[in-house]
Amino acid sequence: MNSNSEKASDVVENQVEYSIEELFITYKAPIYQFVYRYCQDEQLSIDLVQDTFEKFHRYQAQFDSQKSSLKTYLFRIAYQLMINRLKRRSRMNKLLPFLYNQNHKTQISHDEILSIQAALQQLPDEQRSVILLYYYHDLSQKEISNILEIPIGTVKSRLHVSLKKLKGLLEENG
Repeated sequence: MNSNSEKASDVVENQVEYSIEELFITYKAPIYQFVYRYCQDEQLSIDLVQDTFEKFHRYQAQFDSQKSSLKTYLFRIAYQLMINRLKRRSRMNKLLPFLYNQNHKTQISHDEILSIQAALQQLPDEQRSVILLYYYHDLSQKEISNILEIPIGTVKSRLHVSLKKLKGLLEENG
């Protein structure tokens, strides 16, 4: 009988919903310190801590205490979000350096900003929307897929085609 009650408590423990507020209070500082030490960007670190807890809240049901501790799970979420964001920044800097002006010493001239805006306006609406959502609003391809109600493959192809076209337009005018 004792082993049955232990099994029942294990099931209840796995189904317990964690209070986001309690988790945030407990883990915000360690996650922030980890992310900040990695990227050395205060605003990005703050954003990633927030994003980590939002993502945990959405996917809390997938947490399995048999596979990892809650702390490990939260740090894994933070790490994945950080790597994705840094890769996106790097890609953005290489493909469209004019969009990447956060915390950098290089200034974009007013003429360059106008050229970028004009080139963006030359893109078809569906391509422009993907560029704006991805680079200006920092949304994932999956989020863009949901917003525009199109398959994720279409988001990827539009992003690729629009970047190529935008780059070509800017090289013509530059």
